[in-house]
Amino acid sequence: MTTTITLADLAATSLSAVRILEQHGLDYCCGGKQPFEEACHTKGLKPESIMREIDESNVATVASRDWLTAPLDELVKHIVTTHHEYLKLDLPVLGHRMEKVASVHGARDPKVLPRMAEVFAALRAEMEVHMRKEETILFPFIEQYGRAEVQGSPMPPVPFGSIANPIAMMEREHGSAGAALGEIRGLTNDFELPDYACSTVRALYEGLQVLESDLHVHIHLENNILFPRAIALEKH
Repeated sequence: MTTTITLADLAATSLSAVRILEQHGLDYCCGGKQPFEEACHTKGLKPESIMREIDESNVATVASRDWLTAPLDELVKHIVTTHHEYLKLDLPVLGHRMEKVASVHGARDPKVLPRMAEVFAALRAEMEVHMRKEETILFPFIEQYGRAEVQGSPMPPVPFGSIANPIAMMEREHGSAGAALGEIRGLTNDFELPDYACSTVRALYEGLQVLESDLHVHIHLENNILFPRAIALEKH
C-alpha cells in the first residue's frame, strides 16, 4: 500500500474494505478523495491496524465481483437491480414509518423529529428524481460505452458534449444525499434509540441505518468506479 492512497481507492479494492472503513466511520463515499492515512489520524485511528483488518477480511471473504474490471454494462445492471431497486422499495416504507413516528412522537421530541422528517423527505424526493435521470439518460450511454469497449469499436457520440457533464451533476446530487445522511446520523445521535422508542421508532432507526449503509456502497460504486471508468473510456 502506498501512503498516498485515498479512501475511495482503498474502498474500490473490495467490499471487505468498504465494510471495515464504514465500521470505523471513515467516509470513503462523499469524502473519498481524502488520503487514507490523513483520515485515520483525524479520527485517532492507526492506518496500519485498519489495513491489517482489511487484509484479514479479504482473505476470509470469498472473492466478490471485481467491479474495477467487470464490463461496464454489468456494473450498471448491478447498481440498478441491487441499489436502485432497494431504494424504490424501501424509501416509501421508510417514509410511511417516518410520518407515523413524527405524528405520534413529534411533540415529545420537537427538536429532532420534525427536522428529521424534513431531511428525509428532501432526500427521498431527490433520490427518486436522481435515479430516473440515471436510468433514462446517463446509464444507457455508459452501457453503450461498455459495449463499445468490449467490441473494440469507437465510443458513441453523446448529446451532452461530454459524459463528464451529466456525471458532474450526479456527483453533486450524491454529495447532497451524503450530507442528508450525515445530518440524520447527527440528529439521531448515531442512531441511539430515544427513551420513548416504540417498535415503529426502532424499525425506523434500523431502516435508516440500512439506508445509510446501502447508499454509501451505491454512491461509492458510481463515484469511485463507474464514473471514472466511463470518463477514461471517453478520453481514449
